[in-house]
Amino acid sequence: MAQERAKRTSVGDALFERRPKNFGIGQSIQPRRDLSRFVRWPRYVRLQRQRRILLQRLKVPPAIAQFRKTADKNLTDAIFRLLERYRPEEKRAKRERLQKAAERGQTESGTPKPVFVKFGVNHVTDLIEQKKAKLVIIAHDVDPIELVMWMPALCRKLDVPYVIVKSKARLGALVHQKTATCVAVTGVHEKDRAELSKVIEVCQMRFNDRYEEIRKQWGGGVLGIKSTHKLQKRQRALALEEAKRTQT
Repeated sequence: MAQERAKRTSVGDALFERRPKNFGIGQSIQPRRDLSRFVRWPRYVRLQRQRRILLQRLKVPPAIAQFRKTADKNLTDAIFRLLERYRPEEKRAKRERLQKAAERGQTESGTPKPVFVKFGVNHVTDLIEQKKAKLVIIAHDVDPIELVMWMPALCRKLDVPYVIVKSKARLGALVHQKTATCVAVTGVHEKDRAELSKVIEVCQMRFNDRYEEIRKQWGGGVLGIKSTHKLQKRQRALALEEAKRTQT
């Protein structure tokens, strides 16, 4: 059976005639190829890719490298789910609240102030120093990083729980801003205290308790493929020389 099939294909099957394509000029259409590596990308694309690779190669001090160790997805979702209930009131809502209080004959100081998260570097710093902040949330991509680089050390010194999350745009959307470097939780309602205490416990375990370990870990220093292969080749050569030396 196999011999008959081979014979039939060698002679040519009338039902399935072999039609090889000719990719010469004016002949069959050329197949689509991935030409992305031949494209001359715009200058801003080349710069941002070079910058990304450069940041991987350079050795990063521990004070900056700690901002790459952010909270995982489950913890981040739990934090933002809690913070979503304590967004600052907008100007319109505040105006309506004060207007209703004025109609009742109350002053602004006499009305109960709503509980919401605090934001702004100076404000959050004051809350940390006064130990009024129950939890400090810091963005990982603040630029320049010097704005918040010292904040984990301050939280650790004053025993205030902190957590580093992605990203400053998400924190900004939470407080009706374009971006926000950090926010602080000073209090929650009675029904959310158990959830807040659970989040604080996890943040304390992953960040505050590991601060001494994190502050000694350098970042970056990731070699490229060529450098990695060169080092591996050198190690193999050294291992071979060591093996010859032991045999003799």
